[in-house]
Amino acid sequence: MLIQQIFTEKIAHSSYILSGNNTCAVIDPRRDTKIYLELARELGVRITHILETHLHADFISGHMDLAEKTGAQIYVPEKANCKFEHVSLKEGDTFSIEDIELEVLETPGHTPEHISYVVTDSSRGEEPVALFCGDTMFVGDVGRPDLFPGRAEELASTLYDTLHKKILNLPDFCEIYPAHGAGSLCGRAMASKRSSTLGYEKNYNYALEIKDRTAFIDSLTNNMPEAPDHFSRCTDINRTGPKKLKDLHSPEPLNNEMFSEKMKNAIILDVRSFETFGGQHIPGAYSIDINANFPTYAGWLLPPEKNILLVAENYSQAFDACNQLHRVGMDKVEGYLEGGMYGWVTEGLTAKHVPQISSSELHEMINSEDEMTIVDVRAVTEYEDFHIEGSVNIPVHELRERYDELEKDSMNILICGSGHRSSMGCSLLLQKGFKNVQNAAGGMTGYAAAGYGPECPMCVLPWAPFRNK
Repeated sequence: MLIQQIFTEKIAHSSYILSGNNTCAVIDPRRDTKIYLELARELGVRITHILETHLHADFISGHMDLAEKTGAQIYVPEKANCKFEHVSLKEGDTFSIEDIELEVLETPGHTPEHISYVVTDSSRGEEPVALFCGDTMFVGDVGRPDLFPGRAEELASTLYDTLHKKILNLPDFCEIYPAHGAGSLCGRAMASKRSSTLGYEKNYNYALEIKDRTAFIDSLTNNMPEAPDHFSRCTDINRTGPKKLKDLHSPEPLNNEMFSEKMKNAIILDVRSFETFGGQHIPGAYSIDINANFPTYAGWLLPPEKNILLVAENYSQAFDACNQLHRVGMDKVEGYLEGGMYGWVTEGLTAKHVPQISSSELHEMINSEDEMTIVDVRAVTEYEDFHIEGSVNIPVHELRERYDELEKDSMNILICGSGHRSSMGCSLLLQKGFKNVQNAAGGMTGYAAAGYGPECPMCVLPWAPFRNK
């Protein structure tokens, strides 16, 4: 038996190949499935099973594409009520892949339909050796139960039973393989390690140490990070069956005239670095730096019904952006600006810019008598850890509705952890008619490094979901 983990950055998603000598299963595949085909070819095995633990909320699954390419059957929770051809699974169901025996546990809590796969390698022993637990349990954390409006406490209580009456009864040496790692918003406090053992988690997973049901529920229903907009959309798409990637066209190169015409019925997404966006950008464009947590914020901020036009450095970057947009169900990518911003401005077409100010400049402005508003667009928990005195906290996604709390004619300086989210915020305010917005390049990380404040606890963690974002 061989287990191969595939970790997808930014959405912090772990999928797996579970392989015997000749055949294998792919567990919780991402939408772009080429990597599984290549790994199976390298291993010399055939993909015969596609196993889903639940209806994923933060990404579009690749089960439809992979089934078409391989002929493998798709296995899903019976309670998911999926609309495509599949094998339904419920508590106690078993099946084998050569000497690998899999038993299904119904493990609701993160979602109502969630299942996990208990794996026994019968060629070596009779006890379970691995658990593919999806989003029920993570390394250092458990799945958030608050993604279904009005059901958080109910699902948290169900998750408590799932953990204490089922999962914790497995052997301590059983290996734990979750569907996400640190950086995902499907949990709150995931560790950077991407797999673990049940025994280790019993000792060091904060959620498993909470023995009282009421305290457990309180812990998982208060102070959770906000769920991005696309979480509910992805769940429904995965249930129905996503469009196959082969049916989605690659972004078309558009000259300035073609791009200008299509702009009338589309949104513009500028994926270049936030500093470059600040230099010159097309008026009305969204700024989501591809080097940031691009797919999450694209799914969160962009209106899903709109066609998308990309502004990128080159075709390769545009293609990468398109691929990452598809991962979160943003499929209406029409094309990209073929000549880039250089071709746009050298033809004399209108462009805007956003001043990028350094930490020292920001500090000087704070100590001057200039009137301004510092808008901190980080999450509430980040702001509470460390912020500039007198700043206003409006998380970036909330600027879409809360922009009217700010003065349009005043100077508004936006800041986040590094400059990425604040650039997103600048683009949102510019769309709403703000005239004087500036971006604090380097964010709170740079501000602290320059000696103007204490180190931000979240900004310095290498695995934190908002680090350099």
